[in-house]
Amino acid sequence: MSTAPQDREDRPGRALREKFSAPAAADRARKSSKKIHPPRGIARSTGARAFRPAPENTDSEPSLPPAGTYGTASPSEARRAPPPSAPAAAATATGSPPRGLAKESPRLSKLVSELAPCSRREADEWIENGWVSVDGVVINRLGARVNPKAKIMIKEVARARSTESVSIVFNKPRDFPGPAAEEGREAIAALIRADNHWAEDNTPLSFQPTHLRGLAQAGRLETEEGGMLAFTQEGSVARRLSGGDSRLEKEYHVRVEGELAADGLDLLRHGLALDNVKLPRAQVSWLSDQQMRFVLPDGKKGQIQRMCELVGLQVTDIKRVRIGSVSLGKLPPGQWRYLRADERF
Repeated sequence: MSTAPQDREDRPGRALREKFSAPAAADRARKSSKKIHPPRGIARSTGARAFRPAPENTDSEPSLPPAGTYGTASPSEARRAPPPSAPAAAATATGSPPRGLAKESPRLSKLVSELAPCSRREADEWIENGWVSVDGVVINRLGARVNPKAKIMIKEVARARSTESVSIVFNKPRDFPGPAAEEGREAIAALIRADNHWAEDNTPLSFQPTHLRGLAQAGRLETEEGGMLAFTQEGSVARRLSGGDSRLEKEYHVRVEGELAADGLDLLRHGLALDNVKLPRAQVSWLSDQQMRFVLPDGKKGQIQRMCELVGLQVTDIKRVRIGSVSLGKLPPGQWRYLRADERF
């Protein structure tokens, strides 16, 4: 009977403890429960679907998991999931036909580069020169595909030949239009041919169609101008000849008419300006009564004609005879030769 008062005294404290402990227990229970998210594309608040579900394909795609299981996969299960290519690999393993196009035969240049110690570019040159045969038939068409089991033969001349970049000097006739930069290889091939190769060219090179590949014109001449044009396969040489900052000397022989002003020769050398821009110094001298020699570091279009007009002369003919240390020499108009080993632009 003595415990009853004590129980009565503890009741207020017990009620107070239960009042504050109940929300904490509910909060812990709420945090411990796992969230269940609706399937992708279904609004969580209304349950409406945002887009039409994709059609089921039970043959090639696995069925989607039940709606209640979304978001419940553990990280270890995600790591064990197969990659996207696994179904295709499984289909191949079970004997179903593989997808995609049939495998093409390899290119002849690839097989040649594997048979001989050469690059693909060299292999293309060998093929184009007619030095490669397949099962006894010479193949000279670039991009040809052959059976990998075919018998491929390579001539010894191909193995002994080392690929080198070539540069060519062409003597452009006056009033003959030179190839424009945008016309490309076809226009250059019309000028550089086996039949107009200079017979006195003493370089050890013989003309091959591959010498036209990547051959670029370095600099140009106007239609009414004649003389030396340079073509090269070397990008550094092309930039040195035709770049905006080119400082290579170019020598011209110029026929003129008229009366030269008293101080005209000095003005031509270092006293003229075109388009309000002072011209750099030039070497100008007489070769004969009607012909002058001009040496310019670089020139604008029609520069020599305009210079002569300012001192009372009229130009009737212009011929470029030298670029840098390379001279035109005795090369006849309309013919070409290879750059010699002792020549450099």
